[in-house]
Amino acid sequence: MGVTVGVIGLGRIGAFHSETLSTLPGVDGLVVTDERPTVTESVATKLGAKAVESAAAMLASGVDGVVVAAATPAHAGLVLACVDAGIPVFCEKPIAATPAESLAVVAGIESSGVEVQIGYNRRFAPAFAAAKNAAASGDLGWLHTVRSTTLDPAPPPLEYVAVSGGIFRDCSVHDFDIVRWIVGHEVTEVYAAGSNQGDPRFTEYGDVDTATTTLTFENGTIGVVSNTRYNARGYDCRLEVHGSHDAVVAGWDEQVPVRNLEAGSTFPNGTPHAFFMDRFSSAYQVELGAFVDVIAGRIPSPCTPRDALEVAYIAEAATLSSHQHRPVRIDEVRL
Repeated sequence: MGVTVGVIGLGRIGAFHSETLSTLPGVDGLVVTDERPTVTESVATKLGAKAVESAAAMLASGVDGVVVAAATPAHAGLVLACVDAGIPVFCEKPIAATPAESLAVVAGIESSGVEVQIGYNRRFAPAFAAAKNAAASGDLGWLHTVRSTTLDPAPPPLEYVAVSGGIFRDCSVHDFDIVRWIVGHEVTEVYAAGSNQGDPRFTEYGDVDTATTTLTFENGTIGVVSNTRYNARGYDCRLEVHGSHDAVVAGWDEQVPVRNLEAGSTFPNGTPHAFFMDRFSSAYQVELGAFVDVIAGRIPSPCTPRDALEVAYIAEAATLSSHQHRPVRIDEVRL
């Protein structure tokens, strides 16, 4: 017997998740809502879903699980409303706007006993998952360096930048999560640097358009995270895991957006990746398929609220480090 899943928030990612859910085996029903009634009706009509007028109406509709894809300021309240109703939740990152609010939400979730899965999709991309398995198996030896790269083709809308919390909180967090997941240990210290050479409004909003973050882990592994809003060749997302015995990479496919200047080499020769939803379309399917298993009680959450909280601490430390031009220990921001 399948499950009925609700989606709250039908912007870019919410509409995408709704479409993905409508194709997944094990999903027998889909319920959608957005603060814009015309959008709700449009998505419901397109996918054959049930439209409801509000989050409260959705929770009363008999759904077995809920995907929270609304704007970030609404995440905390919606997640807690769902778990208070005893309904498993998939929440897009972040779980809340600040570490303090995240901690409060995590406490509420854990006291409820309801499963909550956080949307860090790279864990479900086959090559990234294979890198995790290689590291965990010991085949690589001890890890000395893990590099994660996210380079966007162009900046998001500036109105989004104004409320996003900055590049470390809205972009780098994907890299922070995947590096922490691969290493399997906690970060103890962060050093971040950023610069602006593009739109001057990044500076006005206290943000940067390009950043690099060095993460020191408790076991001695070093993480290096690189991000930019201006990578016109395409959407570049790669991972390198270097150990004392071996090294592996993920994201080096034929569509990686780089020009190889080695004489005689034809790699890569595909059309460069242009957008994150295309680049990780299969990962999103696996991720939401895992959430269906969470709803059905077959598996625990594969990406927990505690994971999201640790990432929030790293992002907070990186933001502080960039502003103050100094290393920041996680203990300084941990609540």
